[in-house]
This record gives sequence, C-alpha cells and structure tokens, in this order.
Amino acid sequence: MNVDTMRNIDHYAGVPLAFLGTLLKKTLNLVSPEIPIKVKNVLLIELSEMGSAILVDPAMRKLKENIEGELFFVIFAKNKVSLQLLGTVKEENIFTIDESGIFKIATTSLKFLKWCREKEIDSVIDLELFSRFTALLTGASGAVNRVGFHAFHNEGLYRGDFLTKKVAYNPHQHISKNFISLVDALLSQQQELPFTKRVIDDWEIQIAKAEISQEEQLEVLNTIASMYERFDQDKNPVILVNSNASDLLPQRRWDRENYGDVIKKILAYNSDAIILLTGAPAEKEGAELLAKYVDDRRCINFAGGVKFLQLPALYSISKFMLTNDSGPAHFASITDMHTFVIFGPETPALYGSLGATTPIYASMACSPCVSASNHRKTPCTDNQCIKIITPDWVFNTLKFKLDEFTK
Repeated sequence: MNVDTMRNIDHYAGVPLAFLGTLLKKTLNLVSPEIPIKVKNVLLIELSEMGSAILVDPAMRKLKENIEGELFFVIFAKNKVSLQLLGTVKEENIFTIDESGIFKIATTSLKFLKWCREKEIDSVIDLELFSRFTALLTGASGAVNRVGFHAFHNEGLYRGDFLTKKVAYNPHQHISKNFISLVDALLSQQQELPFTKRVIDDWEIQIAKAEISQEEQLEVLNTIASMYERFDQDKNPVILVNSNASDLLPQRRWDRENYGDVIKKILAYNSDAIILLTGAPAEKEGAELLAKYVDDRRCINFAGGVKFLQLPALYSISKFMLTNDSGPAHFASITDMHTFVIFGPETPALYGSLGATTPIYASMACSPCVSASNHRKTPCTDNQCIKIITPDWVFNTLKFKLDEFTK
C-alpha cells in the first residue's frame, strides 16, 4: 500500500473512528472508571519509520532500567529488522502488522489486540506524531496507562482522546528528546499538564553501540573482495554512498549525477579508495545507473551486497558514508563510522543522526517544510533546498575525513 493511500485512509476513516472510539471510551469510563496501576509491561507503538527504531532506543533503555516487567513493540512487518540491530526488545516481544493491504492491516490489527491481552500489557506509549491508526490501537489495547503526544490547543491532527497522560510534542527539540518526554510521563507519579516539565540533557539521548565480532567483519570483507578482486583491506579505504530515499518523502532525493560527481572527486583525490553504492536489493537497478555514470571500477554497485543485519559490520570497516536523510544515517549511528547527511525538507535539529555525523543543510527560508502538523506531506514540487547543494559543497564538507587517510 502506497504512502498517500495510507494517509488518506488514516484521515478519512481515522478521524471519525477516533471520534467514535473516544465517545465509547469515555462512556465506559463513566460506568467503570480506570484506575492507574504500577507500570510493568510496556508496549511502544511505532509503525512506519525504520530510523525511529534507532532514535527511540535511548528512551527504551531508560524504560528497561525503571520497570519490573517486559518491554514490547509493535511495528510494520517490513520495518521489523530495524529493531533487531540493537536487540533492546526481545524477539518474542515484537508484534508485526502486515501493511501490504487493507484486509491484512485489519486482520493483523485484531490479532494485535488479542496479543496485548495475552502479554498482559498494562502501559502503552504511542510514539507516532499524527497517526489516528496508532491512537486507535492505543485506545483498544486494554492498557490502563496510555501515553502519547496530544494536540492540546493546536488545530488539526485530531487523534481522539485516549490518553491518560498527555505530552506536548516540542517541534523545537530533537525527536529523541520528545521520546524521552513520553517515558518521563509514563514513569511520573503525578499528573502534569502538559508533560514533561524538565530539561532533557544531551547525554540522555546517547545512542548504544552495536557489538560486532571479527567474524562478522571478515564475512563483509570477503563479500567486498568477491566484488573487487584487487581489494586489500590495508590499502583500499572503503567509503559508502547511499543515494536512495524512500517514497515517503521524494523531495529528499539529491540528483544521481550530483552523487556521481562527488564520487568522481573522491576517487580522483584518493587513488586507493573504493566506493560501495549501498541500498536494498530493490535499489540495485538505480545503483547500477549511478555506477555507470561514474564509470570507474573502484565504484561498485553494492546494493543488496549484504543482509540488513550485516550493516553494522559493514559500517564498522568503512571510513565514512555519504547519504541522504534516510534510515542508513540512523543505522550507522550504532557504530563509530562518520556520516555526512544531506538534508532538505527536514531539519537535522529534529531528525539528525545521534552518531558521529555532519549534516549538510542549506537552511532555506521555506525549510523544513514537512512536520507533524502537515502529516509530513509538502506541496513542494521544486526542492530547491536540495538542488542548491552542489557537488563541490558536499566534497569540500567531507574532505577533512578524506585527509585523515589520504597521503
């Protein structure tokens, strides 16, 4: 199911269902009022963003340290692997919703409600900013403690009224700090309106690092050697380029030729470096077009070259990565590899990687033009915020990392 279809269903079906669900919930509360209970088994809901599974990890680790029970997670099936990178949530505690069609979403959602009761979920944190679907899942989960972002006096983004603790989404601080606010609200022994009234320090959103074995690194190195027969780990520094962006926000895409021109500059600057064009197997065709544009044997189409869970090992043996604002920038944050991330319609102040990173951002007057308040959908068809970023700009930004290993 494409993104716009999901947005339309969430709006046209979600709004009336959220309204009716709220009426039902409030009526039932009049008959049998809910009494808050001690937090034990906590469910987090984040369906559509793979990168958010990394950005929420500091909040999840704080939860694990402060509850006696288990941590659970529900996510779209295609995004489940992002939770497995750090393993903060046990495999058996992850529920996946099949988003391939309306019928599949409906049937797996009903199974989810049954699963919540089997797992004795008493608390839910809805991590989504605008989804009525997740608001409905929260309200119907059977959990007594329900935390999420609430619109308060902001117009639009109606999600019903299912929350027992309402947090004000702060569009001026990093999303990871907003996630910490949700955890603070759940753990708080008193009500605040709105939550959370304290300063969240930067140290609280430090990302955990993946544990990577030498065997995992060797397997990746052997894969690279199979694609570049002259590969010598000690001689050939590995540089990654991720040129693709998801269909969720096509305005984030930087032109393929721009990536190609930067790659040519890198290969000319360091005669030993090799460039791996990374991506999912479905992106192999696009990566091949980029490789042909560069036309250099040291630029290798590596899309689908390793499995998703091998990415940390790949990142750990690479010098740095150039990428657009997408999942790989966040996946890389669980390693020490430096990333250079091109931003356009979104801002690194809110969605920047928590790892070693350098954002490349024009900060135009109209940018960022996507946010929670517009369902991350922009009317822009001329993404000058990306087009204004030149290959020279990008190369000069990343050159200091090249200089670290270029003679």
